[in-house]
Amino acid sequence: MSFADAAQVRSDRTSVPAPREQSAAVQHAVAWLAEVERATRTLYEVVGAIDLAALRGPSLLPGWSRAHVVTHLARNADALVNLLTWAKTGVEHQMYPSAADRDADIAEGAGRLPQLLRADLDAACQRFATAAAELPPTAWEAEVVHPRSGALPAYRVPWLRLREVWFHLVDLDRGIGFEDLPAELLEGFLEDAVAQYTGRPGVPSVRVEAVFPDGRQRSWALTADSETSPTVNGAAADVLGWLTGRQSGARLNGTAPTLPKWL
Repeated sequence: MSFADAAQVRSDRTSVPAPREQSAAVQHAVAWLAEVERATRTLYEVVGAIDLAALRGPSLLPGWSRAHVVTHLARNADALVNLLTWAKTGVEHQMYPSAADRDADIAEGAGRLPQLLRADLDAACQRFATAAAELPPTAWEAEVVHPRSGALPAYRVPWLRLREVWFHLVDLDRGIGFEDLPAELLEGFLEDAVAQYTGRPGVPSVRVEAVFPDGRQRSWALTADSETSPTVNGAAADVLGWLTGRQSGARLNGTAPTLPKWL
């Protein structure tokens, strides 16, 4: 049985059951957890095909090898388990003890052999799936705190994991780009990306327009005065690639300005 097949068997056993009467919070959580499972299957397939040389090779993230990205995805799963534990118990559990501890764990894990990297990733993903499956329905409405996003309801945690998996699948640079992300997720990812620039210094005054695969269009202003500012537009996937710092913006129409570093 392959790495991906074995992980899928365990994932199926920890899927979140849908209660007969779901609150809006539970509905969001269940829907996003199903998407997390789909994204994780793709992650297993991609990581399972990466050999040692490729793992040691550079990812799309400056200074990080692909092994760094895989290790980060494992540690992120564990960090989000901390938030789910917080929601379940009411006792504060921060994602990471500190930024320095987070970086040290990633650096240490990145030196592992492929089989150990995969086992670590699989175990962490299953811990997340189990924590989500065991969360009482009412706990999805509890408030937890993300170190960058601030306070948020626990039902947003699966969405955070979903975004993390897809973005870093792109960073692995193994044939998956933003254009390969599920079309139904693009709008939410774009909203998150735009929100990251709100109130930050050095954000250029520009209006962003995205065209979705179904032909719909949406626009956002990166700053309060962007309503009368120059516009850049293009396919939603290309706009997302630029906003997240993975693409230069050369695929967009209009002059895409330099953005502050993606956090």
